[in-house]
Amino acid sequence: MRIVTWNINSLRLRLPLLAELDRQLRPDVICLQETKVPDPLFPHEALKELGYPHQVRRGMKGYNGVAILARQALEPVLDTPDWCEKGDCRHAAARIEGENGPVEIHNFYVPAGGDIPDEDENPKYAHKLAFVDQVTAWFETHHRARTVIVGDLNIAPLENDVWSHKQLLKVVSHTPPETTRLNAWLNTGFVDTMRHFIPSDEKLYTWWSYRNRDWSASNRGRRLDHVWITPDLVASLHGMQVIRETRDWASPSDHVPVMIDLGA
Repeated sequence: MRIVTWNINSLRLRLPLLAELDRQLRPDVICLQETKVPDPLFPHEALKELGYPHQVRRGMKGYNGVAILARQALEPVLDTPDWCEKGDCRHAAARIEGENGPVEIHNFYVPAGGDIPDEDENPKYAHKLAFVDQVTAWFETHHRARTVIVGDLNIAPLENDVWSHKQLLKVVSHTPPETTRLNAWLNTGFVDTMRHFIPSDEKLYTWWSYRNRDWSASNRGRRLDHVWITPDLVASLHGMQVIRETRDWASPSDHVPVMIDLGA
């Protein structure tokens, strides 16, 4: 089972890029974040023609939005909360049949958190921390077997997940209140697949700002996108790849896809 996660930053705008990604990688499951399309306008037929007739999505106009696309049947997971009671379309979950039984996939788009790393001064930052706290508490008491968590989690938790640990310690996405929380969520019973393959002493990024004139040369990236699996899937984990070249495609997202292969 090949699973790809990608913050596409507007699905309808970047449908051609998704088609190219499909042509190159042929995933079984694609998880998207920041689809930015309400459900009634979701491009169901275009995605069906691409080879993904099975779709679980939650969308709203102009902001946020998540979707799980699959070549085979998906069973929506319905027992998840409305995080922070905002109804802001940041989580979709579904089960898909694997070789050895069903696999449950959770696709998250964690709030970015604004610019000021202070809960009192910045409600967006407070929302981000509360969101991760709630999700962590839920997984502590709703632990699942054969489960995958993917998405734009908007936090770079390790020193080598950012271009400069020292300079970004007070920048939202790498502050200690965020990184501590993300690691607590991971430790509810998951394995970081990206760091399973690439040691923590190596730099690893999935996002480069649009503000960088030459993103590749400056390489001031952050690892904001993640794929986690439960330990019972580790033995079936065959590979992981960050699809860095998509950042150079025409009208790209500022995030690049991450792919894993599971013999699950």
